[in-house]
Amino acid sequence: MIEIQRIKERTEEVLAGIGKRNIDATKEIAQIIALDSEWRQKKTQLQQLETEMNSISKQIGVLFSTGKQDEAKALKAKTAVLKESLQEHKQSAEQLENQINDLLFSLPNVCTEDVPKGKDEASNEIVEAFGSSPSLEDSRDAHWDLAKEYELIDFELGVKVTGAGFPFYRGQGARLQRALVSFFLDEAADAGYEEFVSPLMVNENSGKGTGQLPDKEGQMYYIEADNLYMIPTAEVPLTNIYRDVLLPDPNFSIKLTGHTPCFRREAGSYGKDVRGLNRLHQFEKVEIVRIENQENAARALGEMISHVKSLLEKLGLQYRILRLCGGDTGFAAAITYDFEVYSAAQKKWLEVSSVSRFDTFQSNRLKLRYKDENKKSRLCQTLNGSALALPRIMAALLENNQLKDGINIPSCLHKYTGFKKISKSS
Repeated sequence: MIEIQRIKERTEEVLAGIGKRNIDATKEIAQIIALDSEWRQKKTQLQQLETEMNSISKQIGVLFSTGKQDEAKALKAKTAVLKESLQEHKQSAEQLENQINDLLFSLPNVCTEDVPKGKDEASNEIVEAFGSSPSLEDSRDAHWDLAKEYELIDFELGVKVTGAGFPFYRGQGARLQRALVSFFLDEAADAGYEEFVSPLMVNENSGKGTGQLPDKEGQMYYIEADNLYMIPTAEVPLTNIYRDVLLPDPNFSIKLTGHTPCFRREAGSYGKDVRGLNRLHQFEKVEIVRIENQENAARALGEMISHVKSLLEKLGLQYRILRLCGGDTGFAAAITYDFEVYSAAQKKWLEVSSVSRFDTFQSNRLKLRYKDENKKSRLCQTLNGSALALPRIMAALLENNQLKDGINIPSCLHKYTGFKKISKSS
């Protein structure tokens, strides 16, 4: 949620940042400013009424104590009228506050100056690339064929038990999946991230805190009987650990990590790159989350990008980094860098990570603050990233490392898998 003070003091900057998303928020911003002015006037009137009420109450006490019953009763009658007016002003102020919050919750985050303007992924900027496409010789099978041939993943069984988008991993496929999780978590621990095992469901306040709710695109699975939501990413429970927290001083750098299943309805994406592991309703992911003071957020973003790069390089995967344009940047993010790996068999780039900085957008919703050097309360900055999402990493590893007689496993995973190569005879 954008800070209302920022909206009032830097209106043009806010409009320009939202405008990078191809959204004209002029009307909403004007409404917020006008409603805030009205709300502040109403709060001033409330304070004046309360002061008058307190003064009269003291007078009534004095009059009763001195035997001036009639005068005391006359003032008491006046307080009844004041109480009614006070209640009306409170209701009016509450309605104005609700209107302001509804408008604020409807606005996306302000994109930073670095974010290119654009409508969709066609306007994303490639900022870095690493590696070259592997030579597959005559073996160019897609991962769904390899998964079937080597009995690694059973998509049909998933359809039988649940439905499309819920595959079974089996045998060496299951071990490779577990190896990737362990590798990612160990690398995060070495980088100073504290590991958490979090709930897989969150309440409404948690969803609102990180910007997943209101769910305008219908991506979250909702359990109506309990009013709970299945998490789309570990970002939600991990960041909400610090909801309604005031950190006592500015000397902090909070680094969290967690492995969870992630649940996404993928509404509206049917028919778009859905084959095999490319798009699932349930998948595994290791997430990294940072909570920083306002001076350290930019440095933290660079460190997170470097961390994801190191994972992909150790896995030997060709990748590129994209700076997303405004139209492709998520609702809550101020800036996002996507990592894509190249699938040699499918001859396409597959997104495997998004690393985002949210500035104070999430912390304002979360009421997550810290005390600066002057003991002034300030909003924290939040960041998160996938490190990494497993399905497309698995797809790229299978496709890019295939041989005529098996599939090679990257050396960094050998101690986790217990095998160096997937073959039919093993």
